[in-house]
Amino acid sequence: MIGHRFVEDIKHDRLSTGVFERYLVYEGAFVDTAISIFAYAVAKAERIEHKRWLIAVLDALANQQIAYFEKTFAARGIDPASFNVSLPEVAAFRSDMLEIARDGTFLDIVAAMFAAEWMYWIWSKEAACRPITDPTLKEWVDLHAHEDFAAQALWLRDRLDEAGATLGEAERTKLSQIFGQAQSLEIAFHDAPYL
Repeated sequence: MIGHRFVEDIKHDRLSTGVFERYLVYEGAFVDTAISIFAYAVAKAERIEHKRWLIAVLDALANQQIAYFEKTFAARGIDPASFNVSLPEVAAFRSDMLEIARDGTFLDIVAAMFAAEWMYWIWSKEAACRPITDPTLKEWVDLHAHEDFAAQALWLRDRLDEAGATLGEAERTKLSQIFGQAQSLEIAFHDAPYL
């Protein structure tokens, strides 16, 4: 995923306006879904410190990331209702990630969201060091290279590392499969703005 065409186009400052705006609408819809995913994580977390952290994640999603989309859509004259967010690659990312959260365990959710957020942080850190002429795209990349987003990705990693010391082979395999599933969904999702 970190070598995906979408990422390379951002790093080389050649992402077209059309692809970026389609992506923004698709990603905005996913962030809305991510609120539900993390809400499931809050409900399934057993430790209060985990619940507190996740509640802060929910606050950031609802009040920072969704606000970014609202502001950006208004500034760029984007009407999200005029875009097809039911494309299979877009819909599958939302529905399958939500299914993992709804039907899985706390660690299943952590593994799925770790796959998404770790990847995003890794490529955004590199892209943030490069020239990006579209200020809206630059803001989006910087948001994901920021230490607050890094802390979230690291928190997810730490939960998996912490649990990994006591998990059996079957549970480790299941979490690895969820990680792989989330990566496959991410790749297809990032293909979608080019379709």
